[in-house]
Parts: sequence; C-alpha cells; structure tokens
Amino acid sequence: MQNLEAKIGYTFRDRSLLLTALTHSSYANERHSDNSESYERLEFLGDSILGYLTADFLYRYQPPIPEGRMTRLRAELVCEASLHQIAQRLDLGAYMRLGKGEERTGGRERPSILADMVESLIAAMYLDSGSLEAPRDFVHLQLLQKAEIGEQHRSADYKTELQELVQRRPNRHISYEMIGETGPDHDKTFTFRVSVNGVPVGEGSGRSKKEAEQMAARQALERGGE
Repeated sequence: MQNLEAKIGYTFRDRSLLLTALTHSSYANERHSDNSESYERLEFLGDSILGYLTADFLYRYQPPIPEGRMTRLRAELVCEASLHQIAQRLDLGAYMRLGKGEERTGGRERPSILADMVESLIAAMYLDSGSLEAPRDFVHLQLLQKAEIGEQHRSADYKTELQELVQRRPNRHISYEMIGETGPDHDKTFTFRVSVNGVPVGEGSGRSKKEAEQMAARQALERGGE
C-alpha cells in the first residue's frame, strides 16, 4: 500500500479507508465474517467531490468559459474513459480486492470498475484528511492539469452538439437505435444508429450504450448532421 500512497501523493492515517476504497463488492460479499465493506458508498461520495472540484476549476479558468461549455467539458473530464486512464497510470488494478468470480472474468482490468475506484479513492482521501485539500491536489495533478481546454478544444459530447445542430431547423427530431450487440456479458460491444426524422445519419460502436450513441453522433457530425 505504501507504493500506492507514493503514487497518489497522500499517506493515510486510517488505512481501513484505503482498503475499503480498493474493495469490490464481490470481495466483500464473499467475506461476510470479517465485515468487509465495498467501495460503493465511497464511490458515491467521490463522484460528487470530483464533480465539484472539476466545476470549481472550470469556473475559475481564464479566460472565462460559458456555462454551456463548462457543462460539456465537465462531463468529458469526469467520464469513465478519463478516470480509467488515471487508474491505469496508478496501476490500481494491482491493488484491487476482488472476489474469485470477478477475478476470473477480468474484473481487474474492467474500465467501469477502475473508474469507480478512482472516485472511491478521492472520497477516502477526503474523509481521512477531513478537508478537500488532498483530493483537490490529486484531481488537479491527475486530471485537470492534463486537460486541454483551449478555444480549439472540441468537447466530446457529440450528442449535445448534434442536437444543437439539428434543432437549428424546425420540425426535426433525433432518435437512437441499438442495431448490434457482441461479446460476452462482461465485455460487450454495442452498436447504435442515429437517425434524423427517421433517416439514418450515422453509426457507432462502444463498450457501453452511451459510448456507442456518442460515436454514432460523432459520425453524423462528421457527415454534416444531415
């Protein structure tokens, strides 16, 4: 655990908080006798802390960013893919406590679990230190300092961009439809089609339904949204 503390730049007073932040529900469920708690409650708290710290950073950014753009940038910065990258840099999977079944099905490398664990770690630092200073330092170092927020930076919220483009003309509506699903339950790939007034304008695939919809919207934008 000392190696992980060195990576995140914080030493815990209460190591049990760190252990809980690294404990998946599958591990806790297999060990009722030792009262192990999963990271899920910490992840809930960490999600809010991360959202606040990111919003605060964007609000103070110079030159000032319009509200709509701040909303899209925050969503992009705190998305699963961004948090998964942080987890990979920290090698969080090596410290994770998993149940036997989750271990066999590749849970240690699963992006959704690793992203959640980053949020639980943020909450653990907050509770252990009693302030936002440690989580703020962590979030700024691992996420916000690496962000590209220049005027030329394009938000990855392609669905919102497409919606805004389509609504410039009256009586037009967008619909998304899942047209494909492949892979085992723990590692699925989804394919979605986006249509404008029933006419297909783009398709895309992703590891989650939301990601697939975004990729479909991205293709539609590249084609002009028509």
